[in-house]
Amino acid sequence: MSKLSVELQRYFFDEERFPQVTLADILDIAGERVFGFLFVILSLPSALPVPAPGYSVPFGILLFLLAVQLLVGSKRPWFPQGWLNRPIDLKTVQGFLKGGIPWLQKIELISRPRLSFVCTSFPGRIIIGLAIALMAISMMIPIPGTNTLPAIGIFVTGFGLLDDDGAISLGGLVLCVMGAALSTLILIFGYEAVKGGINLIRQSF
Repeated sequence: MSKLSVELQRYFFDEERFPQVTLADILDIAGERVFGFLFVILSLPSALPVPAPGYSVPFGILLFLLAVQLLVGSKRPWFPQGWLNRPIDLKTVQGFLKGGIPWLQKIELISRPRLSFVCTSFPGRIIIGLAIALMAISMMIPIPGTNTLPAIGIFVTGFGLLDDDGAISLGGLVLCVMGAALSTLILIFGYEAVKGGINLIRQSF
């Protein structure tokens, strides 16, 4: 199967499309690598440096449902039919992908099957599912700072699943731990206090 960046470029930019697409359309692109594909696609808007407001909560819900299905051993994700057929504006998707495809291309340069047991074994998928579920919950918290790093963790972990690249997924899990720590600090001390602390650390270096 072609690289993900190539598939996305072809489907959303090179070929003629209706003004709206659906989740079912996106699933058709994924094939056998559907879980990793969806983790990457659904986390992408919130993982970008300037995330689009309003997408962290609904996409966080979808990511949480996917993570739970990964936990219970599902081979293919299930969504309510109404969600599958809900229209998404094509220009909105293209806007996300213009910023996201360069990221994908950089990761694809180093991605290859290695440490595959991390992605394919039952314990590995349990750990990945739990981490993504927690990060999805963090994405749904309506507080600044609890969205971007968790979404990046999901993005990288999901990318590892695409090629059974356990090394990349392990890197994503490290980001998930960092995202969990940051979100916890923000919930305890508040966004401004954590931001001020980070700025003080930066100035000290």
